[in-house]
Amino acid sequence: MVSVVNDSCIKCRACVSVCPVDAFHEGDSQMVVDPDTCISCGVCISECPQGAICSDDEADAEVVAFNAEKAKEWPNAND
Repeated sequence: MVSVVNDSCIKCRACVSVCPVDAFHEGDSQMVVDPDTCISCGVCISECPQGAICSDDEADAEVVAFNAEKAKEWPNAND
């Protein structure tokens, strides 16, 4: 159950401050979660003031794919 961010994200970065493994990356229009880094703790879900984060099993396939694709764009994202 990896977390994913949908397009309701306003880049407030509340998720970044609570993520214990630095799985979040800032994109052009929103934050995204690196699915290879996320440990499925769910802390970010309850901390998001916009309700923009959910588990991958609750999200549309397009949202899951978008997060995975955008997370790979950052250097050293999967080191």
